[in-house]
Amino acid sequence: MRIVFLPLRLLRILVTAFILTAIAGFGYMVYLGEQQPEVSRVASPHYQGSTNQKMVSLTFNVDWGEEYLPQLLQILKDEKVKATFFVTGRWAEKQPDLVKQIVKEGHDLGNHGHGHRHLKNMSDEEIAREIRDGERILQGISGEKPKLFAPAYGEIDERINRIAVGLGYEVIMWSLDTIDWQNPDVATIVKRVVPRIHNDAIILMHPTRPTVEALPLIIKQLKEEGYQMVPVSRLITATADGGSGNGE
Repeated sequence: MRIVFLPLRLLRILVTAFILTAIAGFGYMVYLGEQQPEVSRVASPHYQGSTNQKMVSLTFNVDWGEEYLPQLLQILKDEKVKATFFVTGRWAEKQPDLVKQIVKEGHDLGNHGHGHRHLKNMSDEEIAREIRDGERILQGISGEKPKLFAPAYGEIDERINRIAVGLGYEVIMWSLDTIDWQNPDVATIVKRVVPRIHNDAIILMHPTRPTVEALPLIIKQLKEEGYQMVPVSRLITATADGGSGNGE
């Protein structure tokens, strides 16, 4: 085997070229990394849970209907069911005692914005102000910052979700809508829930007269089918085996 010895000068040139090439390559990789847009990790809105168990949530959006709230709360208390109430700031200002009762009886108190406005028509700053104004009032009454947010009219897009998440909220939507704000008959409300019920469902309701009449029937039939009704805060944090970080 023949061994070839390179002149010292040529060897130095080759080593220097190798080092410079390596440095240039590393710098280019860093440059490419800096040019890549940051991957968004904003949490998506919750339309249902992910336990794959017979666990569901009853939710009530509240911007009116104070005449029916005491009856709904009594039904939930009698049935030993915990629900979630998304309340606007302007309603809470007028009905602080009902807000306190919601919290006292162990239900979730969520933010529904301040004035029940169309968020898609608002600037980023206006959306943030709408959420914060509702938060300020609810926190002042309950003593705690809400952690759940349901947009008025169900208006949601990437921008609204990003702003709400940035303010520390989990955005809650629904998978079953009773459309009870249209005041249908009781049987219609029940049919919009019971035959369509599924694991992890989030059921949207409002404080109306037919809802008061339909709620006991819905709860009774869901219990008979083996469904457990829990607040949204528990539904979205429960694990696939039914466990929950929030306890009972």
